[in-house]
Amino acid sequence: MSAEVKKLNSMRLLEAQGIAYKVHTYDEKITDGVGAAQAMGFPPSQVYKTLVVQLKDGYALVMIAADQTLDLKRFAKAIGQKKASMPTKRGAEMVTGLKTGGIGALALTHKRWEVYLDEAARQHETILVNAGQRGVNLEMKVDDLVRVLDAKMLRLTGAVTDATEEKQT
Repeated sequence: MSAEVKKLNSMRLLEAQGIAYKVHTYDEKITDGVGAAQAMGFPPSQVYKTLVVQLKDGYALVMIAADQTLDLKRFAKAIGQKKASMPTKRGAEMVTGLKTGGIGALALTHKRWEVYLDEAARQHETILVNAGQRGVNLEMKVDDLVRVLDAKMLRLTGAVTDATEEKQT
């Protein structure tokens, strides 16, 4: 682990579960996943962003590749909800207590929100996810991430035939 990164709760969680991870850092001024992927030297398809999604009865966390957009209609239908929406950046920061660009599911396990991971993650042995602080990502095996978060794998991105696809950046 690089000396300038203090141990985060997400790292403590993984260590307590005996899960191996590698720390990757980048300039914390970078707040988008594609920029973070480029800065760390990984393809955007291997760097996963965590989106906060508002549901009828609360929130869920959705993890998709940095270069993808979430189809909210597809997601809502897949989990049996009529509708799902994205809070504003400020709204996401308020409900998570984390700054956008630093929102990570591993840092939010205490919220006990459902976590959904795009099944496209399976094309990689490891993916990078935010550690809960801008500029810090953790690289870990997909299976370990699913297990520690009790994440549900869904097809959340890819070709969509519905022309009314909603997009979020």
